[in-house]
Amino acid sequence: MQFAVIQRILGLLLALFSITLLPSLVIAWWTRDGAELAFSMALVITISLGLALWLPVRNIKKELRLRDGFVVVVLFWAGLGLTGAIPLVLSDNPHMSFTDAAFESLSALTTTGATVITGIDTLPLSILFYRQELQWLGGMGIIVLAVAILPLLGIGEMQLYRAETPGPLKDSKLTPRITETAKALWYIYLALTVSCALLYWVAGMSFFDAVAHSFSTVSIGGFSTHDLSIGYFDNKLIDAISVIFMVIAGVNFTLHFLAWRNMNLKPYVFDTELKVYLSLLVVICIICCTYLIFKNVYKDPVTAITHGIFQSIFTLYV
Repeated sequence: MQFAVIQRILGLLLALFSITLLPSLVIAWWTRDGAELAFSMALVITISLGLALWLPVRNIKKELRLRDGFVVVVLFWAGLGLTGAIPLVLSDNPHMSFTDAAFESLSALTTTGATVITGIDTLPLSILFYRQELQWLGGMGIIVLAVAILPLLGIGEMQLYRAETPGPLKDSKLTPRITETAKALWYIYLALTVSCALLYWVAGMSFFDAVAHSFSTVSIGGFSTHDLSIGYFDNKLIDAISVIFMVIAGVNFTLHFLAWRNMNLKPYVFDTELKVYLSLLVVICIICCTYLIFKNVYKDPVTAITHGIFQSIFTLYV
């Protein structure tokens, strides 16, 4: 095991993650919501930890082996969950223990969607944005992002990518260079996020809510800026948009890339995984919608069907 190489990359990744605190810090300063100090201290602590790990071994340049890549991924996600909890611990609202904050951070990063926070509507905007951003980063994987934007990780970048990516996708190089592959995946992810946010905004959400909910919709995480979640808006069009983008985001991103590059739908039509995925969704949606209609949970059948589809898809992922 090459511990020095692992330490070097781990330090770089933590330093990279500290940058993701900047948008929330800007929001806190702009709105004067009381979380400025929490995010400032979290930024300093996180980047200091990253530099403390990286500086002593910065000149060690060795090839990263696959098993080293697995260790980096495990340690980084564990470390990221803990450092991601820092703003939540330091903030006055919500006032959280480190255990609760770590739970919230890991739940967001793994797009699990579970939360220990009550009174979400009363949280500072910067904290609300931060929770949504963590889910968005976890949806595609911040290590894939690191491979895409940090040429410094050129040593063993393929090993990191393979260690981070599940299933057969890990051996797929959509482009000749793995860095370009990671960029392509994030471009698609970003395009879906922007499209989702714009449609939410047009459908009636505020700009902040539209961006925040696009983060959790495309990552299929389920966090919201309101205690009532998507039900807060009581809008069928918003429900429909969330359903469509959750289904799209659940599809293998390799198919999205191939369809975009070839400018045709053949990759979708001939993919067995996609057929099984959609068939499973249809069956579960029919069961949920039938139950809601016959139990008269909603007086309006259209609402019952919309919520049945939403709940079945959301339950499948979360």
